[in-house]
Amino acid sequence: MTWTRASRVRLAAAGALAAAAALTPLPACTLRAQGAPFTGLDAYVVRAVKEWEVPGLAIAVVRNDSIVFAKGYGVRTLGKPEPVDAHTLFAVGSTTKAMTVTALAMLVDEGKVRWDDPVTKHLPQLQLADPYVTRELTVRDLLTHRSGLGTVDAIWYATPNSFDEIARRLRYLPPASSLRSRFAYQNVMYATAGQVVAAASGKSWDAFLRERLFAPLGMTETNTSVAALAALANVAAPHDRVDDTVRAVPYRSLDNIAPAGAVNSSILDMARWVRFQLDSGRASGRRLVQPATFAEMFTPQVIVPPAGFYPTMRLTKPHFVTYGLGWFLHDYRGRAVAMHTGSIDGMSAIIGMIPEERVGVVVLANLDHAELRHALMYRVLDMALGPPARDWSTEMRAMYGTLTAQARSAERARDSMRVTGTRPSLALERYAGTYADSLYGEATVRVENGVLVLQVGSGRVGELAHWHYDTFRARWRDRALGNAFVTFSVGPDGRARAMEVEGVTTFGRVVGGGPR
Repeated sequence: MTWTRASRVRLAAAGALAAAAALTPLPACTLRAQGAPFTGLDAYVVRAVKEWEVPGLAIAVVRNDSIVFAKGYGVRTLGKPEPVDAHTLFAVGSTTKAMTVTALAMLVDEGKVRWDDPVTKHLPQLQLADPYVTRELTVRDLLTHRSGLGTVDAIWYATPNSFDEIARRLRYLPPASSLRSRFAYQNVMYATAGQVVAAASGKSWDAFLRERLFAPLGMTETNTSVAALAALANVAAPHDRVDDTVRAVPYRSLDNIAPAGAVNSSILDMARWVRFQLDSGRASGRRLVQPATFAEMFTPQVIVPPAGFYPTMRLTKPHFVTYGLGWFLHDYRGRAVAMHTGSIDGMSAIIGMIPEERVGVVVLANLDHAELRHALMYRVLDMALGPPARDWSTEMRAMYGTLTAQARSAERARDSMRVTGTRPSLALERYAGTYADSLYGEATVRVENGVLVLQVGSGRVGELAHWHYDTFRARWRDRALGNAFVTFSVGPDGRARAMEVEGVTTFGRVVGGGPR
């Protein structure tokens, strides 16, 4: 999730995506012949990828310690011929979180960390707005989205802020709820968990994962930063819906919150990760995580409300949804499922497992929020459990299509509330200046060629078009960021005093920061 998505239609998988070409199956790269119960999976994926018009996708299935299916479909980049195969690298997004948890689990086994350690035991410099929460926040709280902090992604997304700077600013973030009172998805807390790994182990988070997890599992095609992709050839390009057209978009660095979602990997390496999970923390017969510690990761820690889970629950109708340590946990057809998605800047991922059946599936796609991932996960789980197998692709495409139509209708309804015939209260140059917020830093407004231009940090620059009264609509130059409404407050002295940027915060005018 990112702050920009809160104000954009983020159901791109639904409906027609006109830019995607018709897809045909590539030469098979399955590791084994498809046998029961997965007969017909290849044909099902071919049809589904074509119907959802996803540029490229890879899927792997693990059962009984074997990778029984691994194949790529489509192309790495729209308009280019290079195909996706089982070795193509994708960003895996928030499925990284379970890897960060596993690193901590290893440190728990070594006695260097306890799940219920105060975070300040390892990071004494941590300071939150509430002294009580600063003192009581535990490692377990970091991993379960129950810190009481809201989803504050604008502090890191598309900014130059280092993690140290992000952590420093947390003291200015007011709590959204009391500690441990509710589930609220939180990336910065997972980044903080990665710092606990470094503090307790004496190694950086990425070095720890490379040495203690990727190497033993044989994950030779996996890395922890987009910087590592530049030297590699077989890499899928991210794609997003930009101004109603699916286009390739740049990778965006996540180094500042890497433990929350920065891993890049291939479908074969991710299948090795799933094998490790299904084998209860063992790799090649060697135990990397002790049984009790491993079990804790899949033990419910916090209830996830319907608003905190995926719309798929409208169709799958789970009796419960909880969050463990790095995994969503819910029931499906009388079995316990552990799963997690990953979504970031033009990439989508999902991992789903039924541990008692020793079956798991991974889907990686190079389209932002390609919700086909859910359909393929449940189709594979159905195949493993036996009939009846529903056509999840058709059902979910219809459901997401409805949700997209509803979102667009709501957007049109909001646009219809625009008051025509109004003018800004001030001359444009009088809005120009520097605005600031303790948490989000500085934002500047300037006039370029007779148009107001807003810059938030270094990553968001956009033209402001007058909407009504003192509200403008920002059209970000990085079109993957979409649009946002910006409203200025004008005081009784006729001066712009503050600027509210939709989805971020209200920035106060810096004294002396521009024309008066």
